[in-house]
Amino acid sequence: MSDFSLLLTLTVAITFLLAGIVKGVTGMGLPTLAMGLLGTIMPPVTAASLLIVPSFVTNVWQLFAGPSFSAILRRLWLMMAGILIGTIAGSRLLASDNVKWTTAGLGAALIVYAAYSLLARQPVVPAKAERWSSPFVGFLTGLVTGGTGVFVVPAVPYIQALGLSRDDLIQALGLSFTVSTIALALGLASHGAFEAGYLALSSLAVLPALLGMWLGQALRQKISPATFRRWFLIFLVLLGVELLLRPFLA
Repeated sequence: MSDFSLLLTLTVAITFLLAGIVKGVTGMGLPTLAMGLLGTIMPPVTAASLLIVPSFVTNVWQLFAGPSFSAILRRLWLMMAGILIGTIAGSRLLASDNVKWTTAGLGAALIVYAAYSLLARQPVVPAKAERWSSPFVGFLTGLVTGGTGVFVVPAVPYIQALGLSRDDLIQALGLSFTVSTIALALGLASHGAFEAGYLALSSLAVLPALLGMWLGQALRQKISPATFRRWFLIFLVLLGVELLLRPFLA
């Protein structure tokens, strides 16, 4: 599709502006919120196609903003390999025409991530367990990403459990999300489901996403990031419930 209605363009712009604000305040959340909001008005595979360019640009920015890229890549390369393999394998579901199950899966992924983040205690991954746990978590994350377009389950809780410094944590999340974005694009393309007609609109979405990140970073100085994150997660739970139930109530 090469011609976009004004309403669709405005909806996508507002969605990525809001998602960028969340990312600016919390350091994450752009793909998650964008997929959740866009998933309420279009099939998840279409939302994923629109997500590719702004997610890639904002996460590459986050990835290379810190000083520890080489060290983080050496530590997490097995996890990244798992994400790549799992996403390409799992994208068959997202690429299918079964909107009912992909929408419900998207809702379930949002609920699991948000509820876990709100309620669970922060675990700690022993260093000796990383060699086997990293590729396993990466592959599982890839399956979820490929099936729903959501990058965060279980990658984010796992990376948070590695005991990284704040700067390294933000950079590691940027690495995970960048690899997930690339893998999702490859997976959808391999199944003929990457809607290249949306590439122009996806590219245009970079501008509101970056503006939102800038506004979010400014807002971060004036509000409590912890309070903002809590209400954001509550909103994700409600959004996830709506997406999960919608196919069965229609």
